Amino acid sequence: MGLGGISMWQLLIVLLIVVLIFGTKRLKSIGGDLGGALKSFRKAMDSDDKETGDEPERIEEGAPDAEFAEQKDKSESS
Repeated sequence: MGLGGISMWQLLIVLLIVVLIFGTKRLKSIGGDLGGALKSFRKAMDSDDKETGDEPERIEEGAPDAEFAEQKDKSESS
């Protein structure tokens, strides 16, 4: 049994049809382009995380959340 109820033979037939339609050279270039795009995406995500310092803020125990305190003040004044 393959992926999601698709047998190995069905996957091979689909692969053969795709190769016949696109050809091996075009599939190779599409694969290379897709790999390059993923690599640059990961690089951009890593550099963005380093620039912004996306570490979760630590809230001291017992300290009220600023938004919660603001909402509490509004509800008390109403």
